[in-house]
Amino acid sequence: MKVWLRTFGCRANQYDTEAVRALIERGGHSVATTVTDADIAVFNSCAVTSDAVADLRQAIRRAARDNPRIESVVMGCASALAEGETLRALPKVSAIIGGADLEAVARALGIDSPVDDARTQVQSGTRALLRIQDGCDEHCTFCATTMARGANRSRLIEALVAEATVLADRHAEIVITGIHIGTYGVDVGTSLGVLVARLVESVPHVRFRMTSVEATEVDDRLLELMQAFPRRIVPNIHAPLQSGSDAVLKRMGRHWYSAATYRRAVERMADRLPVFGLGADIITGFPGETDADHEATLSLVETLPFTYLHVFPYSARPGTAATRLSNSVSPVVARRRARELRAVGEAKTFAYSEQRAGQVADVVVLGGGAIRRGLTEDYLEVDLDDQGLGRGERVDVVLEMREGTLCGVVPAPAAGLM
Repeated sequence: MKVWLRTFGCRANQYDTEAVRALIERGGHSVATTVTDADIAVFNSCAVTSDAVADLRQAIRRAARDNPRIESVVMGCASALAEGETLRALPKVSAIIGGADLEAVARALGIDSPVDDARTQVQSGTRALLRIQDGCDEHCTFCATTMARGANRSRLIEALVAEATVLADRHAEIVITGIHIGTYGVDVGTSLGVLVARLVESVPHVRFRMTSVEATEVDDRLLELMQAFPRRIVPNIHAPLQSGSDAVLKRMGRHWYSAATYRRAVERMADRLPVFGLGADIITGFPGETDADHEATLSLVETLPFTYLHVFPYSARPGTAATRLSNSVSPVVARRRARELRAVGEAKTFAYSEQRAGQVADVVVLGGGAIRRGLTEDYLEVDLDDQGLGRGERVDVVLEMREGTLCGVVPAPAAGLM
């Protein structure tokens, strides 16, 4: 049996697809490179925006058109929501599986293979993913993920160390991911800081990177690890902001921080990390967002040391509390506000890149192409001057700004003594 895999959405979803890939291969089957060569397709769905669901529907229809004999299995967030049943009516869909139930996926594919604690051994990406928990206990009014994924459920540290140890043999970087990783361990009597300390101690050589983590959930232990071991746990935090207005944050249901506490958390990290990559998600045009609210977000973004931003106009999701809020914002206004914030983000990225020029960076080579690209510890993509570097290699480079592009130069070996 040949299975074609297609993933929509976040890195947690990408990890789940890698786990399905491992399940298929352990069962003696193979992963198809094209849909026309496959017997079955597995679509791992996303429910963050309506566009993501529309793209999923289009992909399922296209697969059935391109390969009339194919059967499709749909897993992930969209399939766990009420609209999941509407996906069953699409051409050639044979199973709908909510979330990342690997045992259900195995049954749908007819695979008799156990779901191991060490779920993956090698992954298709240059950087490996390690999902440490699933679900979320918060209830942001705009988010359908909690409905799709359920409550926070942490994996045990021993299982995570075992999986990371195997992945470290083939990957120079492991990305720690999940739905709300800052709450890791709350349900099993531990914490994210304890887990990361154990990974750094038990899995040598590889560097770890955390995906999205709330700024106010970066505790002293995590910060000390980033400060003391920047080559093991990179000094890069993607801290969702969503809005710089307390009134909007309240309407979003993001009760655990304010603009002021977010600012203090970021400034605390910036004060202790000489190299610091800082990113954020921001939503524009949320119901009730006024011009003053938008200006508050712009002001906060301009004064904090962001190095990149992910900005999205608000997308209403069926069943979420935000759809019942009054004072909707015109999509035209939401898009204009998003453009303004993206412009600020791009300027900050460029300024930070110029600041880093002349410094040494720890780079993982991302892959092929006419120009080799690498990713620094602080989440900057750089062009590499050494085309002989292989995908997945880890190397120190000197950063240079050339015609507006950040480049990494591999230093020449020191000449031997005569």
